[in-house]
Amino acid sequence: MQVILLERIAKLGQMGETVKVRDGFARNYLLPQGKALRANEANKKRFEAERATLEARNLERKSEAQQVADALAGKSFIVVRSAGETGQLYGSVAARDVVEILAAEGFNVGRNQVELNTPIKAIGLHQVTLHLHSEVELTVELNVARSAEEAERQAKGESLTSADAIYGVDEDALRPEDFFDPEADMDGEDE
Repeated sequence: MQVILLERIAKLGQMGETVKVRDGFARNYLLPQGKALRANEANKKRFEAERATLEARNLERKSEAQQVADALAGKSFIVVRSAGETGQLYGSVAARDVVEILAAEGFNVGRNQVELNTPIKAIGLHQVTLHLHSEVELTVELNVARSAEEAERQAKGESLTSADAIYGVDEDALRPEDFFDPEADMDGEDE
């Protein structure tokens, strides 16, 4: 199906271009969302008549998204979740959780604007891309940890996925003598 794009769409085209897309994509997404019109003579005339208002509205949305992006640029957010000793989370951090974390900090971001292909399932520092507008995207850092103290340690570059990091024990330095006394009498042995 041929459609006229009413805004820039990534991997498809710029505003005003006539592109060929699959029928289902046009019927189920582009047309209902108001992102495109069917390519026919009446709609081409309509688009040319409304082009100035569409470009002004697009520019306004872009400037609003850029303001939010400037406020979010370089920010790191701490996410406290329970996890096992190896750093595996008992749950996960999904796009919905990212939206809630940003909302708690005063940023209004939609779930469809968070690019998180697979949920985060381990502690550590994770980069999450936000698409605030078709021309504005940025990356924020999520510091997923078991506690705020561990989040601070991770932010300094420390890895918290070993017993040494969690308990302050150097696993490689442990010797059998640390656990039992070889000189002690063993009960039940031949005397």
